[in-house]
Amino acid sequence: MKKITFLLSCILASSMIQAQETEYNHWSIEAGVNMSEPGTGYSDDNSTTLYNSSLTGSIGGELGVRYMINEKFGFKLGGMYSQITEGDNSLPFETTYYRANLEGVVNLGSILGFREWTQRFNLLGHAGAGVANIKLGDNVTFADEDDFSAMLMVGVTPQIRISDHIAFYADMTLSGNLSQTYSWDGNRADNGDRYFDGNIATFAAGIQIYLGKKEKHADWVDMTTRKELTQEIDSLSNRIAEIETNMIDSDQDGVPNYLDREPNTMNGVATDTKGVAVDKNNNGVPDEIEGSLDKRYAKASSTNGAANAGLNVKTLINEGYVNVYFEFNSTKPETYSYEAINYLVKYMNNNPSAQAELIGYADEIGNATYNMQLSEKRAKKVHDILIASGVSADRLEHRGEGIDSSVDKSSKEARQLVRRVTFRLK
Repeated sequence: MKKITFLLSCILASSMIQAQETEYNHWSIEAGVNMSEPGTGYSDDNSTTLYNSSLTGSIGGELGVRYMINEKFGFKLGGMYSQITEGDNSLPFETTYYRANLEGVVNLGSILGFREWTQRFNLLGHAGAGVANIKLGDNVTFADEDDFSAMLMVGVTPQIRISDHIAFYADMTLSGNLSQTYSWDGNRADNGDRYFDGNIATFAAGIQIYLGKKEKHADWVDMTTRKELTQEIDSLSNRIAEIETNMIDSDQDGVPNYLDREPNTMNGVATDTKGVAVDKNNNGVPDEIEGSLDKRYAKASSTNGAANAGLNVKTLINEGYVNVYFEFNSTKPETYSYEAINYLVKYMNNNPSAQAELIGYADEIGNATYNMQLSEKRAKKVHDILIASGVSADRLEHRGEGIDSSVDKSSKEARQLVRRVTFRLK
């Protein structure tokens, strides 16, 4: 039950992470009113009182559409216009200012961690480039002229969230015209005596409408929650991986590896609660295998009666009744073949003067050179098992015979019979 609960928690946390990563709106539109205040670019910038514009009467409008790639970065396409008029002591003029621009947007609130302490206030930064059109009015030296200029701009936009789909914004943007020909008041031409021929500050306020069916916009995604969930899911994933590793039962004895003191027990033998094969006489051979061997070969080992004439143990071994079989392209004996190895161990123990030769074979799959090497390795593997079982090395020899082509190559079952090691007693 605990494991199921744990897995369900992981699934839930993963779903929450995915929701946080993908379930928010990207698009928004905004509309507002503005006031513009030129800084430089008058006929006589040393006489700011005479030519400085007034905020009164400098009201215009702006419209924009924004796309946030993620919670931190996006793009905005916008445009605005504003009327710039004379100040209290200025010569009269009326200039219309238009601007179209493309900007990159940075969600400063997300980067600075605003979501950790507020869901109402946010701050965006933006910068980009565009084109400006300055249209001069009547009663000036260059009346009714149009002036086009490339421009650069930078600004900040505070936000107050009213609902999940509407926010109020204020904005302050500073832009500089790179090739402004006429002064703002229309009384001077070839205004090219500075790096920025004219600059203007724009102050705006309006509303932003978030488009989409998701609950939140990228401006207001809670990064703190996402980080905590990401850390939690990483921790849960590591714990699941550890549990999966611990629960592996390599030898299929019913005891998981992390509890198994003998994780390579041969299949089918009885083990205790710690995964160790039952071996009461401590001879290195599981009792269950040892008992079945004794029964299997008891009749063959008997020497009384003409019915068993010539069918003694040595004959069985030398004539190939006792073999060690292998998996395809492997030097690991099949589990059931340990019975044959144990049979030879018992014979060698009961006949101290006996010597044995181990001969390895391979099937026809693969080239001859490789199969010769494989057959030698198989014979050496059985040789090492016999020595580990107590048979003296000076009583054993081993060699490989390579391919045994005595069976139908196309038969998978027949090829199993020739992937083997046979014994010859001396």
